[in-house]
Formats: sequence, C-alpha cells, structure tokens
Amino acid sequence: MLRYLYADELHHHPRLAKSMFLDRADQFKKRLGWEVDVDAQGAERDAYDALNPLYVIWEEPDGSHGGSMRFLPTTGPVMVNEHFGHLIEGPVTSPLIWECTRFCLKRGAGGHVAAALMLGGGEIMQGFGIKHFVGVFDARMVRIYRMIGSSPEVLGSEGEGAAKISVGLWDFCAQAQALVSARAGVTPEQSRFWFDQAMGNQRRQPWAKTA
Repeated sequence: MLRYLYADELHHHPRLAKSMFLDRADQFKKRLGWEVDVDAQGAERDAYDALNPLYVIWEEPDGSHGGSMRFLPTTGPVMVNEHFGHLIEGPVTSPLIWECTRFCLKRGAGGHVAAALMLGGGEIMQGFGIKHFVGVFDARMVRIYRMIGSSPEVLGSEGEGAAKISVGLWDFCAQAQALVSARAGVTPEQSRFWFDQAMGNQRRQPWAKTA
C-alpha cells in the first residue's frame, strides 16, 4: 500500500522508516556509487530530510519499505536550486512546483512499485493543487520513466551516456494517471482512498512541524 508521511511522523512507523533509509544507502551508495552520507547504522540521510519533507512510501505486507520518494516545495531550500542550478536558467521557485528527490526502490522491487510511487505523486499534485514536479535524474531512470508512462520534460543536462544527469519537469494528466494506475495494479479509487486516509484535511506544507 501507499503511505504518505511527513518526516515528523516517521517515528510512528519505525520498521518502515528504518528500512527506507537502509534501502536508500543500499541504492545510492552501494549500487550507484554516489557520494552520500551513511551513518553507523547503515542509513542514508541528507540535510533535506531535516526539513520535514513529505514522503510517499510503498509499504510491503510485512511493514517494510518497498520504494519511496521525497517531496519539498520549491519556495524553500531544494536540491535542484542549491546543487544543480547550473543546469537550468534561473532558480525554480513557485508554490505550484514541488521538488521530488530520492526516488528509491529496494532490491528486487517489481515494476508495480515504481508505478505506484508515480501514482502517489499524482495524488499529491491533485491534493495540494500543484502543477509540476521538478527533479534531477540520471540516465538509468529514462527507461523506468518511459516504462511506467511518466516521462519528464528535460530542462537541462550535463554529461554523456550512463553519466548523463538531467533536470526534469513532470506534470500529471488523466492519461498519465491511467497508464501508471494500470502498471501499478492499483485503481484510481484505491489510490485516492490511501491519500485521503493519510492526509484527510491536513494539507500542511512539508516544512511545517507539528507542536
């Protein structure tokens, strides 16, 4: 199932949270060789996890992490502006555009997990009145996005071949929703139920912490 959790809610789901950060370390550090920080417990976190982002997480039947994405509004600090601004013309700053980062799949995750995460991203767009997501992706993700029916508009790139890095802009139309819904094996009605169950009337900004 899909879960929508702010960072300050992760402690309510310790197994899910722990396995997410462990899987992030496994994917980004071990498999991709990125220069990311991994703590003594083997978990990968960065400064943006401290900004109370909103996570979309695919939860496996045993309560562990199957895949996840992280979202922050571009009206605050985001990676695309602070680390990849040289790839685009001017910073991306709009209440209608959120950044999506740390797209992570656990080892062996089926294609339905990636599609379900994209479906969850669409729910966030509709639920928060967002028009676009922006994010940085590498060459390996092009095939995945195409496979699940959610390819971005490329705003800028650097590098060649497998080392190519791009900034992309996503929207989410009804046609895209139908494609990813079919790929995920999740009906639009079920997807909306999970979002409404998690968020209810709580449409707070990701950086807003509860008292």
